[in-house]
Amino acid sequence: MSSDKLVEVVQSVAVPSAQAWSVVCLCAAWCGVCRQYEVDFRALQQQFPQVRFVWLDVENEEELVGDLDVETFPTLLIAHLDRPMFLGPLLPQIKVLERLLASLQEAQAASPGLPAEAAALWRRIAAQLA
Repeated sequence: MSSDKLVEVVQSVAVPSAQAWSVVCLCAAWCGVCRQYEVDFRALQQQFPQVRFVWLDVENEEELVGDLDVETFPTLLIAHLDRPMFLGPLLPQIKVLERLLASLQEAQAASPGLPAEAAALWRRIAAQLA
């Protein structure tokens, strides 16, 4: 998937670009867990219409992912405006993502221990979404 394809996917599943919150799922096409998780991930858009949801295949989008070593799937990047709020693996249970997203929105504060790579990764992805 090229970066142009990423934009197409985002436009087809995302809310208008003026939305402040984004959830990016870093997965791989070969991953069975990812394929199962994707169905619920896309359905979660209905519950959070104010949030942009992006599915990103780490192998097809190596330039966007950069040096980030994604070892566990799914790995999620959650951002508010221009600030990453969370970057890390989650249990592949959509309720875990629901609770995390709701808690980040309520607190308006980044997760403790946010990896240093989060800001650079979010800048690269956000540039593709603009």
